[in-house]
Amino acid sequence: MLFTNQARGCFAKDPAVVRFKGRYYLYHTFHFEGPGDRYGVAVAVSDDMENWSLAGELPQDTPCEARGSAAPAAIVLDGRVHLFYQTYGNWRTDAICHAVSEDGVQFVKNPENPVYAPPGTWCCGRAIDADVCVFRGQLYMYFATRDHDMRVQKIGGARAALDSGFGRAAWTHLAEQSLLTPEMKWEQECIEAPATIVEDGKIYMFYGGAYNCSPQQIGCAVSEDGVFFRRVSNEPLLPCGGPGAWNSCESGHPYAFRDDDGRAYLFYQGSPDMGKTWYLSRREILFEDGMPRLTEPDDLT
Repeated sequence: MLFTNQARGCFAKDPAVVRFKGRYYLYHTFHFEGPGDRYGVAVAVSDDMENWSLAGELPQDTPCEARGSAAPAAIVLDGRVHLFYQTYGNWRTDAICHAVSEDGVQFVKNPENPVYAPPGTWCCGRAIDADVCVFRGQLYMYFATRDHDMRVQKIGGARAALDSGFGRAAWTHLAEQSLLTPEMKWEQECIEAPATIVEDGKIYMFYGGAYNCSPQQIGCAVSEDGVFFRRVSNEPLLPCGGPGAWNSCESGHPYAFRDDDGRAYLFYQGSPDMGKTWYLSRREILFEDGMPRLTEPDDLT
């Protein structure tokens, strides 16, 4: 599967996928044409995870989204799709927003948006690239932030009760420090785009290591309590492609999705031209003796 938003200049980043009312819904970042560097969130639908058609775009109709929105995460709770996405273009003050949908396309936004940003004690106070999963009866949210110098990107976390409404007062910080920070040479100065899936009572977190097209590659860490994470390998689980491949400049910004039949998939983005165009693909995740393994794609180029 290779997907891009052809209507928006072959530009689809930051995938998030759910199965809802018998169909697959893919939420992704797109780029507005014209002057400026502005982004939004679009929706595509599919019956088979292979053939996708665009179904709509999330309107930017609140003050906090005046400069854009991006990087959605999605989860189905109590028969509704909950979308967690970031504001864009505000640098230190970007934060996480929340919206809910009855049909997967039209969303009602939380009146308290943005609903979450971390305290400025251990980081700059910014939150982007949110992901959520249900763990131990609560909603755990992971996000990327930066140090106070805005140089090093790292992962933080928070949790909320499932019946809380996910407003500003609902969130409890998992720790007053980063949960995962770049340490490996290939991660350079960035760990971002946490993508979580629960397997055998543990949270596996896939993540993008290094900034876009540096190249960004995908690693994985695991936690038994949702707070303390250890890498499953010191090397990328999914490296960028070779010369001429659709992902030669990056395999990045992953998203972990478990289907109704229990099979798990890793969606991710790639670029062949240093970020001028972006494409999305997926691989199946297999867990063997506590270690994740990705199947080979049908289309390598």
